[in-house]
Amino acid sequence: MPQFDITSFLPQLIWLGITFVVLYLLMWRVALPRITDVLETRSERIASDLDKAAELKAQADSVLTEYEAALAEARTRAKATLAEVTAAAAAAADARNVEVTDRLNKEAEAAAQRIAEAKTQAMAEVRDVAVELAQASVVKLIGREVAADQVAGAVDTAMKEAS
Repeated sequence: MPQFDITSFLPQLIWLGITFVVLYLLMWRVALPRITDVLETRSERIASDLDKAAELKAQADSVLTEYEAALAEARTRAKATLAEVTAAAAAAADARNVEVTDRLNKEAEAAAQRIAEAKTQAMAEVRDVAVELAQASVVKLIGREVAADQVAGAVDTAMKEAS
């Protein structure tokens, strides 16, 4: 193997030094500046993207704040509208209740009056039937007729005591 030949160590070391220096210069002058440029470009792009992201986040935060304010205002208006509608509905219901109550009271009064009239008429009919029945009973019991005025008076007295 030629690498282990002692007579060729010095030329190998010289070529190693020359190759090392050439590669070092080539890396220093060509490859490293390109790598540095790429890294700087990438770094600048990342920084730019981060700045844009921060701006967009700030815009999104402001839009979110505006949205929340608009939503709160809309809720407040909805509550106010609901309160107004509820108050109007309650007032309308109260007015309707008063109207219905008045109508029902009038109908109840009219019904009470009709009942009183019917009761008076029924009592008059009962009185007439009672007078006839009493007159017929007296005739059967004592065998003679009694004056209608006397029987009517007795029936009236008995009805007054009963009520």
